[in-house]
Amino acid sequence: DRDTDKKRIEELLEENMVLEIAQKQSMNESAHLGWELEQLSKSTDLADSEKSFVFELNECASSRILKLEKDNQSLQNTIQELRDASLTSRESSLKFVELEKENQQLSKKIEKLQNQIEREKQSNQDLETLSEELIKDKEQLQVVMETLKADKDRQIKDLEQENDHL
Repeated sequence: DRDTDKKRIEELLEENMVLEIAQKQSMNESAHLGWELEQLSKSTDLADSEKSFVFELNECASSRILKLEKDNQSLQNTIQELRDASLTSRESSLKFVELEKENQQLSKKIEKLQNQIEREKQSNQDLETLSEELIKDKEQLQVVMETLKADKDRQIKDLEQENDHL
């Protein structure tokens, strides 16, 4: 029973390590998204509401990642306590079942978070495309404004010349 428990503990530790790696990858992706958002906000004149929305999404993802990391650390502490406490085989089995359920819940949370990050990436790409379109529109409007200004200046000059002739 102890050998079985030790193997089970090792399996759970391996699962936790895999979850930690997934969490770290999620955190890295989230940090990268944050960096991309900063770069995007530096290069465009997006409205403040769009910036705060993207920032809020990024903060929400970061907060969830930190919560999952905290939950994972708690599970690791519990496993260590199980090792140290020499619980009976039955108690250990019950605790392992509980930990396995928590690990499954964490896996689901991580999967949801990864899906959310993918949606945020798509949203960021959409915002970047919108930003590029807005920049093009702005440039076109500037050309139109310059043309209108030149026409206005020409008309003023023509009117002044007509006025001088009168």
